Amino acid sequence: MTRTGNASRRVAPRVGHALGVPVSIDTSLGGIDWARAKEDLAADGFDNGRNPDALRRSFEQSDHVAIARDGDRVVGMARLLTDGVSNAYLLDVWTARAYRRRGIATDMVRLLTERVPGQHVGLQTDDAQGFYRSLGFRPQPEFMSLVVGFWLDNDGNRPAR
Repeated sequence: MTRTGNASRRVAPRVGHALGVPVSIDTSLGGIDWARAKEDLAADGFDNGRNPDALRRSFEQSDHVAIARDGDRVVGMARLLTDGVSNAYLLDVWTARAYRRRGIATDMVRLLTERVPGQHVGLQTDDAQGFYRSLGFRPQPEFMSLVVGFWLDNDGNRPAR
């Protein structure tokens, strides 16, 4: 499997806000201020407790990523894990509040799902069912999960030494 590395693919720019500044979507993790990204996620109520370093490693260790940028600022992100054969998992799809409802998340999800043809793509969402249905996702009969120990209490969420 190929990890994200620094490969970059540009997607047609989208209008990011009323001033008409284009938002670009790419697959590069270069130039991301992870501390600021964590602050922005927390400000939008989308922070799940990872520290900035753990957030960075989550994206670096993903098979595919999509990053939306307004200049140097990250205004959206999403990632996809896959076995490369039959199953993939979409997660951490986020667009900054001021940039929502402009097609950015749609473009990020499409960029990621195009990279796994023929695979079943699953996801879990608390409150965005309508958005994912609009992209062709359908509810599955049952989703189950297990957290081993305590959520995020692991070496991956501790600062690197």
